Amino acid sequence: MTEVNGRARPEGSDDPADPEVIADSSDSAASQHPGESDARWHYRRSLASRVTLLTTMAVGIAVAVLSLGVYVTARMQLQSQLDNSLVDRAKATAQVLRYGVDVRQPESLARASGVVVYQVFGDGLTRLNDPNLPFSKGSPEFAVANGERKMSIRTVTVNGMEQRVVAVPLTKGSAIVVTQSLADQREVLTRLGGVSLLFGLLGVVGAGIAGWGVARNGLRPVRRLTASVEHIARTEQLDPLPVEGDDEVARLASAFNGMLASLSASRDRQRRLVTDAGHELRTPLTSLRTNVDLLTQADIDQKAIDPEARAELLDDIRAQIDELTTLIGDLTELARDEPLAPVVGEVDLSEILDIALARARRRAVDATFDVETDHWYVVGEAGSLERAITNLLDNAAKWSPAGGTITVRLSAGDGVGVLTVDDEGPGISPEARERVFDRFWRAEESRSMTGSGLGLSIVRQVVERHSGSATATEAPGGGARLMLVFPGRSDA
Repeated sequence: MTEVNGRARPEGSDDPADPEVIADSSDSAASQHPGESDARWHYRRSLASRVTLLTTMAVGIAVAVLSLGVYVTARMQLQSQLDNSLVDRAKATAQVLRYGVDVRQPESLARASGVVVYQVFGDGLTRLNDPNLPFSKGSPEFAVANGERKMSIRTVTVNGMEQRVVAVPLTKGSAIVVTQSLADQREVLTRLGGVSLLFGLLGVVGAGIAGWGVARNGLRPVRRLTASVEHIARTEQLDPLPVEGDDEVARLASAFNGMLASLSASRDRQRRLVTDAGHELRTPLTSLRTNVDLLTQADIDQKAIDPEARAELLDDIRAQIDELTTLIGDLTELARDEPLAPVVGEVDLSEILDIALARARRRAVDATFDVETDHWYVVGEAGSLERAITNLLDNAAKWSPAGGTITVRLSAGDGVGVLTVDDEGPGISPEARERVFDRFWRAEESRSMTGSGLGLSIVRQVVERHSGSATATEAPGGGARLMLVFPGRSDA
């Protein structure tokens, strides 16, 4: 024997409920379907870690998109401002040159401002400040000088440095070109990118901490609910859980309390059924044992009992066996706690009533049955309906006096069919009418009579399983009236 998680397990056990077997099967399934296993990896993480991870990812993506948007917007804005400034300078320079004014820049000023002015001719280049020629024939600036374009704006690289170049027409065959280094703009954008990256990382870290705090505090009710459920599973004490607020966790706790109430009621019914069944079985079993002991003594001592007493004992034993058989059958019927199948079949209740009446007449030969029936169709199980109606008729025959009349009516009402059975017995007291359908409940005057006290319980269970109801009232003649109501339809 080996012990796994506190439970004994035989060596070499292949029990599918064994944790090691489950682990092996899980590994095998993972090896057979690696893609599916990889796709479900996050289900092995805790809910708090998933919330933290998802919050961090969401904030990280938002920060990244926002930073990219800020960077692109700033770059476009700086580029637009620089282009507008260079265009204005180029146009102003061209305007001044048209009036013959000398606008040559000192070399020191050109280097300090980073702005250089050129005059471009269609067949060559003459600069106003610097003899270097950063342009070649075929450039957009020559197209502007030749009148082929109204203006050109572009970025060129001179000696490893990026420059923004703007060209506007000056005279026919010439143009003014203004250039400015992009080093300052690139430095600003670099700093902006670094700041965005720094604050983005800080934001992601802060989002992770915030997500962890939110998950920890937000899931605290879930952890309390989990601990309470684990306590119930460990102790089997079906105490209701505390419900606080009206959020989803409170709704879950309320639903779980409803499940606990149903489970507690079911367990109480089972406990009461076992207790009552044990009490009811004790009497026939004791009597049966006594009679068997007497027969055993009679076999040892032939003179201990005469043949007539022996026959009576055998008759008593048969009756007790029949009583036990009936009681066990009733207990088996009551132990069936499953609901009615969605589609069983449509049956005519009047035909089932005829079959039950034939059986009841054979059992109660001295009773008269006054029967009037209408056709009424219900969706249900014919066997259980027949058993319920038979129990109802047997109960009426048991309480009716010899030669009495049992009145049976099956009438079609507005959406429901009503079956009433009236007897001419002593009737049922008002305080006992609510309990006649309880398991093993028997009135004081019926304790000396045969029966298990389960017949009417089976009647109510079958009727409720068919979405109907069972009630007990007083018959017009003074006896008891038991009434069953079934939803269904008439033949009309």
